[in-house]
Amino acid sequence: MNLRHVLVLPDRDAAEEVAEELAARFGITEEPQLFRDALAGEDDAEDAQWLVVLEDPEGRYEPAALDALAEEHEGWLEAP
Repeated sequence: MNLRHVLVLPDRDAAEEVAEELAARFGITEEPQLFRDALAGEDDAEDAQWLVVLEDPEGRYEPAALDALAEEHEGWLEAP
């Protein structure tokens, strides 16, 4: 079973901070992927959210802990 966790953050700075904290808090060795996600129908780049995508093939990372980390940066963990 290959799990993928998607954390949604309000901006690039928050996404980069979360990516760094994933390594520090969870011992993640593989760097998470960061993506810019423009909101549907929005032309203003300022309204783009950032996604931090973490592959978790062994199901090692607790979703509640990932959600708490995202919340510290005004984000959330997408439901699978």
